[in-house]
Amino acid sequence: MLTVIVATVSVSLLYFVLPGMTEAQTEKTFVTHSGAVIKTTGDVLDPVYTPQTVEFDPAKYLREFNYGRISKLDDGRTLREFTIIAEDDKIMEISPGVFYNVWTFNGTVPGPTIRATEGDVVRVKFFNNGLKSHTMHFHGIHPAEMDGVFETVGPGGQFTYEFEAGPVGVHPYHCHMMPLEEHISHGLYGVYIVDPKEGRSPADEMVMVLNGFDTDFDTENNFYAANSIPFYYQHHPIQINKDQLIRVYVVNMVEFDPINNLHLHGNLYYYYPTGTDTVPSTFTDMITLSQTERGIMEFKYNYTGKYLFHAHKVEFSEKGWIGIFLVKDSEAKVE
Repeated sequence: MLTVIVATVSVSLLYFVLPGMTEAQTEKTFVTHSGAVIKTTGDVLDPVYTPQTVEFDPAKYLREFNYGRISKLDDGRTLREFTIIAEDDKIMEISPGVFYNVWTFNGTVPGPTIRATEGDVVRVKFFNNGLKSHTMHFHGIHPAEMDGVFETVGPGGQFTYEFEAGPVGVHPYHCHMMPLEEHISHGLYGVYIVDPKEGRSPADEMVMVLNGFDTDFDTENNFYAANSIPFYYQHHPIQINKDQLIRVYVVNMVEFDPINNLHLHGNLYYYYPTGTDTVPSTFTDMITLSQTERGIMEFKYNYTGKYLFHAHKVEFSEKGWIGIFLVKDSEAKVE
């Protein structure tokens, strides 16, 4: 009889102790409303929710521009309509094995690159599908009621921003809800480009948003990158052609650090601060940017090969803000 009792107790202990023996041992991932990511094999009580995973491709984002749905107004001006959806319950693998609760515009960090021509009418239909209040604040010139500061959009709400595109240049847009550093550091930002009416010279154009992620919530960034994924352009070099004009729209959205910078190897570039002037301010291989500061870089490579670009603030480059341009011979022209 004693043998039977001991055997029964042993089996019961194995049932509750050994991992993988019961459904209760299945690990689940949740995001708290404060943004913390937790994993547990136990029961989870309110308030938590299951995250949605973000798939982000820095190679695609680099050269992707959203020109909106285009139509003509009665006065002859071009109307560009955009739809932007804010969410705050997504998870992105920002580095192998490192998952972070990102807040997104249209499902990515950064949000889409919006592009218009000076004088166009820009109409942005904004939907807040998040659990927190959000807005969109565009840098540039527009009426006060379109500034996205006092026009709070609560969960499930919507708002339409409409203004004339201007001035010419490259501008950030971002959520402007308080605490502002929380909304920006989680990823609610993107790029807004206004082209001059006469256009710019043909070039291989790309967008680089310099950003960082504070994954342990101590107001110090643990990772830095150009376009969100640390070291991505080092492991996947950006291919460009020798002797071709390259134009980079660069925007610094790093929160918690007062400055960032960008150094180009083996070359110098013409730099246009904010892109509002058609005459460059300098010819250099190094610029320093404060938060939301931005500009346009233009350059050509005369020699083929691999060339680094990175933050010359070594901490940033060693934590992911580094990449490579792979310069190749141009394809032979067909006569």
